[in-house]
Amino acid sequence: MLEIRDLHVHYGGIHALKGISLDVPKGSVVTLIGANGAGKSSTLRAIAGLIKNKRGHISWNGVDISGKNPVDIVKAGIVMSPEGRRIFAHLTVLENLHLGAYSRSDKPAIAKDIEWVFELFPRLSERCNQKGGTLSGGEQQMLAVARALMSAPKLVMLDEPSLGLAPLLVKEVFSIIRMINDRGMTVLLVEQNAYAALKVAHQAYVLETGSITLSGTGESLIADARVREAYLGG
Repeated sequence: MLEIRDLHVHYGGIHALKGISLDVPKGSVVTLIGANGAGKSSTLRAIAGLIKNKRGHISWNGVDISGKNPVDIVKAGIVMSPEGRRIFAHLTVLENLHLGAYSRSDKPAIAKDIEWVFELFPRLSERCNQKGGTLSGGEQQMLAVARALMSAPKLVMLDEPSLGLAPLLVKEVFSIIRMINDRGMTVLLVEQNAYAALKVAHQAYVLETGSITLSGTGESLIADARVREAYLGG
């Protein structure tokens, strides 16, 4: 579904991604793990069209989308829930969800998807008329993911969905990732909680200073001594 080959990204003089290659098969959960600054978020931002690649290509269903406008990438079926939530604090929960569907015109299907995300996130249903800025941190994270789902994506990219959340909410977030995937949606996950991310992943990649150093199934990387020592506390 998504194929990245020899991707290079620069921020000024910083070489953030140094020729990475990876695949995201249709219907899978693929996770990227690594330390802060490894290039995980840069990978998602490059796919979303928010930063331009210096070299290499990003192919979506056989079409090169490198350098495409972010709006066109959303319309093609790729959406990102960014790190830090970035919800519209002055708008209600419902207004945030409708903005997530801005690229769609199928009103009955939009209404149906709002019902679906309210089933996934019952607390959002309870707070549908509250301003986003009045929600708790966990509720704002739920809203950020729900807003991304409202574009009816084929691939949803989640950047640090459990960051700063209490353990019970972290468990809930990963349960929802499984439910999204069970519905047939492909997921590309960037996550500091390496163990939880690998448990849910079909395929995983380890990024270190802009390069992929290891890859394999989630289970195989959990069992890998190098991963256990670096990211799973031994």
